[in-house]
Amino acid sequence: MAAPSHRRSLRGRRALAVSAAVVAAGVGAGVFVMTANADAVDLYHQTLTAKDGWAASGTGTTGGAKADSAHTFTVASRAQLVKALGSASDTTPRIIKVKGTIDANTDDSGKKLTCADYAAGTGYALSAYLKAYDPATYGRAKLPSGTQEKARAAAQDKQAKNIVFKVPANTTIMGVPGTGAGITGGSLQVKSVDNVIIRNLAFSATEDCFPQWDPTDGDDGNWNSAYDAVTLRGATHVWADHNTFTDAPHLDRANPRYFGREYQIHDGALDITNGSDLVTVERNRFTDHDKTMLIGSSDKDSTGKLRVSIHHNVWKGIVQRAPLARIGQIHVYNNVYDTTTVDGYAPLYSINSRAKAQVVAEDNYWTVPSGGKVAKLLSGDGTGSVAGSGNLVNGTATDLVAAYNAASSKKIRTTVNWTPTLTAGLETSAKNLPTELATTTGAGVLK
Repeated sequence: MAAPSHRRSLRGRRALAVSAAVVAAGVGAGVFVMTANADAVDLYHQTLTAKDGWAASGTGTTGGAKADSAHTFTVASRAQLVKALGSASDTTPRIIKVKGTIDANTDDSGKKLTCADYAAGTGYALSAYLKAYDPATYGRAKLPSGTQEKARAAAQDKQAKNIVFKVPANTTIMGVPGTGAGITGGSLQVKSVDNVIIRNLAFSATEDCFPQWDPTDGDDGNWNSAYDAVTLRGATHVWADHNTFTDAPHLDRANPRYFGREYQIHDGALDITNGSDLVTVERNRFTDHDKTMLIGSSDKDSTGKLRVSIHHNVWKGIVQRAPLARIGQIHVYNNVYDTTTVDGYAPLYSINSRAKAQVVAEDNYWTVPSGGKVAKLLSGDGTGSVAGSGNLVNGTATDLVAAYNAASSKKIRTTVNWTPTLTAGLETSAKNLPTELATTTGAGVLK
């Protein structure tokens, strides 16, 4: 793949002057990863470093750094999180510190809620839904409609009101180090707002109790679920850093099949859609998930937006969309992709460039098991581009586009219409990334 003209080592720029109390610091641009003294750096007020990906563009990303004491919260329950978030239209800077794991499927008193609780009073029953829309009698030409579909939608709406957390502008939401901080069963929604930081959180078990059957989706139909662990819709200046995403404990292999198709209760891990723009996704871990990261909700999403930087992340045990990119200018660098099948999640591809997406993928490291095909690391529709060089497969420099194009009729283009300049932290050798990122990515390593 053709190398962009900006490639150069930035190791010198990442040098940090720290005291002897610091055990280790600065493996990523401007980010202290481990310190002997938790007060050595104020993580809650930390802002995105200059030139650290697209989210550093323009005004940069500062989240709630300007929050006063009245808008600084420590939360340990769903009810407390809802109160701290306040109104999605309130732009007052705020810092939300998440202590421990918050279960989204609980009521205001902390009582555990189940799918049956959400279905109560709606008239929905899975057995009745299956009977009503069995393709053998209902057919495959149209979406479900009628009593049971209305009941399903009502039950889904009840669940959404409980588990979807709307994040306002100028917010930092961060896990308290050392507390196992995270959100289980929930979905952070960053919609039509600017300047949000999401850090040090473990997202797990984001599940839709009421997937919809769509007999028109593909040749055989599909069950489609709602709720991403984190969803950006029309959001700008978002920094997602040091988070972990997983389906656990309910993995896809436990899903039943109805109408011959998997009853899929998981949607995306971190999706960036509906004209979202200026996003940096770094030092996260994605595991045990199928449709991991969607950039662009359709082939007609917003032209001129969807500018996203994805760097120093680990992808292991994921099936696809790492990312699936449409339309935008996406920089994918210094990531580790392990394409070994894990917990039943067998990879289809890593990066999909379609709908004229302009992807620069450079200095990433792929681990491919014996029998794996390099030609399947990429995917596309014949209109997308992937430029960049320095990518390694099992330690060997590999032209990923050439391998893909040799095996596919839908060729990926090798030139792009832009040159990345917001490249803080770029390492021009991917050789040591598997070792480096093994201990410096995901939730729980910031201290």
